[in-house]
Amino acid sequence: MAMTLHIDIVSAEEGIHSGKATAVFAPAQMGEVGIFPRHAPLLSRLKPGEVRVQTEAGEELFFYVSGGLLEVQPHVVTVLADTAVRAKDLDEAAALEAQKKAEQALKDRKTDIDFAKAKAELAQAAAQLRAIQKLRKKGR
Repeated sequence: MAMTLHIDIVSAEEGIHSGKATAVFAPAQMGEVGIFPRHAPLLSRLKPGEVRVQTEAGEELFFYVSGGLLEVQPHVVTVLADTAVRAKDLDEAAALEAQKKAEQALKDRKTDIDFAKAKAELAQAAAQLRAIQKLRKKGR
């Protein structure tokens, strides 16, 4: 039996995934991190992007997170996300529409607050679209 770790992905609304994994990849603030069993303890902010979970069976699961926190212990990984969605449940049309609105808001900005909000919304929409594209490449 391969060494595993336990992964919990939780959003503000509900628990999204809980189970064993051989590896977890997440979009940490400083860049993508790969986490394997016995990883050193780590606490990091997450940026919008994709969390990949490799299961014992060799399957790869994909989740979109809009940001949040990543906590790593030697045998437990917890993703506390503002929003988390299984990648297969993402709505491409809604993500494209959100991207278009954010780009328009960047052009029409009236204050620095508008600019910051539009930039954050654009980053989230782009991360969702990247997750959808990766999922399609995997043929799932």
